[in-house]
Amino acid sequence: MFSDIGALELVALVVLAVLVFGPDKLPKVIQDVSRFIRKVREFSDSAKQDIRSELGPEFKDFEFEDLNPKTFLRKQLESNEDLKELRGSFDLKKEMNEVADAVHGRETTPPTAPAAVNGSPDLLKKQDKPDTGERPPYDSDAT
Repeated sequence: MFSDIGALELVALVVLAVLVFGPDKLPKVIQDVSRFIRKVREFSDSAKQDIRSELGPEFKDFEFEDLNPKTFLRKQLESNEDLKELRGSFDLKKEMNEVADAVHGRETTPPTAPAAVNGSPDLLKKQDKPDTGERPPYDSDAT
C-alpha cells in the first residue's frame, strides 16, 4: 500500500501527525484509522464473496482485477493465437517509414498500384509545381 513512499516522506508524515493530533491523542487516532481500514477490507471481501456466489459456478475463475480494462485486454490478447500471429507479422517501424516517405515525396519502393485508376491522379505521388503564371487546379471537394 505504501510502496512508493520514501523514508523522508514517512518521517514528515509522522511529524505532521504528532503536530496535528498531539502525542497523547496519536495512539487513539492510529487505532481508529486501523480499525476503519480493517472494516473497509472486510466489507470489500464480503461483497466480492456475495458477487461470486450470485454469479454461480460458471464464473468460478472470475477475477475482479479483470474488470480493469488494461488487465482484461492484456489477458485477451495473450490468449488469442490469431492476434499473436498478426502482431508478429506487423512491423510498425516499417509502416511509419513508408508513411513518412510518402508524405515527404520520397519513393523507396516502386508503387504496386497503377499511377492512375479510372482517370484519377495518384494522390501519394508528389505533384509537379505549376508555373508561376499558372493557377492551381480547382478542387471542389476541398472547398
